[in-house]
Amino acid sequence: MDIVARELSPDEFALAEKVWEQYRGQKANRTNERIFGIFVNGTLAATARCTEHPDGREMDNVFTLDEFRGKGYARQAVELLLEHCGSATIYIHSTLPLVSFYQSLGFSPIPEQELPQTIRERFLFCFGQMEACNVSPMKRMPERPSASH
Repeated sequence: MDIVARELSPDEFALAEKVWEQYRGQKANRTNERIFGIFVNGTLAATARCTEHPDGREMDNVFTLDEFRGKGYARQAVELLLEHCGSATIYIHSTLPLVSFYQSLGFSPIPEQELPQTIRERFLFCFGQMEACNVSPMKRMPERPSASH
């Protein structure tokens, strides 16, 4: 089995949009997004997207196609994203069942008010009650290089 983890070029964003048809039909934006994927035998199996907002960095669209689930591809896509985008704090809206998954990748739950405004506004329909919408805001601070002695 040929497995390749890499960043998609903007010309490949349509591949991610095809994967996202199973996941709320999201669209990609070439101007402020980076998309990371896991390809299995040439097929894009899993994605993670990093969006640069005016006031913060957000990760979303962590998604694996049904036929590729349970093999760790979502984790690989997130780890690749963190390797390339983790030099700044990253915010996410995790579904409640996935909070422990994201905690294992260094994210911590935060109060909704701690989200940058443009990221918080994406969930205005929850009327300040993200938990009632099955969502937990989380953030991951950039990793600091350890001091050598």
